[in-house]
Amino acid sequence: MSNPGLPEGFVYVRDVVPDIVEEMRYATERNFVGAKIDGYEAPRAILTRQAAQALHLAALAAGADGYRLVIFDAYRPERAVRHFLRWAQDAADTRTREAYYPEFADKSSLLAEGYIAARSSHSRGSTVDLTLMSVRDGCLLDTGTDFDRFGPVAAHGAEGLTQRQTENRALLCRLMLGAGFSPYSAEWWHYTLKDEPFPKRYFDFPVA
Repeated sequence: MSNPGLPEGFVYVRDVVPDIVEEMRYATERNFVGAKIDGYEAPRAILTRQAAQALHLAALAAGADGYRLVIFDAYRPERAVRHFLRWAQDAADTRTREAYYPEFADKSSLLAEGYIAARSSHSRGSTVDLTLMSVRDGCLLDTGTDFDRFGPVAAHGAEGLTQRQTENRALLCRLMLGAGFSPYSAEWWHYTLKDEPFPKRYFDFPVA
């Protein structure tokens, strides 16, 4: 399957995972920056072919349990990462603190804590941010926090969650591990393909 406009080896996720729900937050203002992010010209998810095929396996397993995958972010251009860095260094812009990083008085510390990085695995094309939706009622599963809610509560094994929230995170983790992805310990939504095809290469083509 060819994908005009994409580099060799990349695909649009919906072409491989037809029933995925694309809720691409960085193509909108609904994110921790509070603005549409550089490089997101369309609300479409892009991944390497291998990552998309693995995600299809996770989607099939989720479907068998009565769930659909909801994807928040996939491939991320390096220009988007630079946008995040500029935002983190702008101490005057705190309009999203209450919703996304209330424990951090100085948002530049999000860099030291690993929530924002100078080089993102997303830019290698095989990392996804996602959650689960119930097919029965169309609602997202309760995982205790929204996507990109930075802080200890976002971590795998976080304390203070309800049993149902813990179980829902564990379900997502089980599905992703079974499809060949590895979790990021600090963010319950973040998974990277174990055998990613571009482990040392970072891309900057736009999401369009």
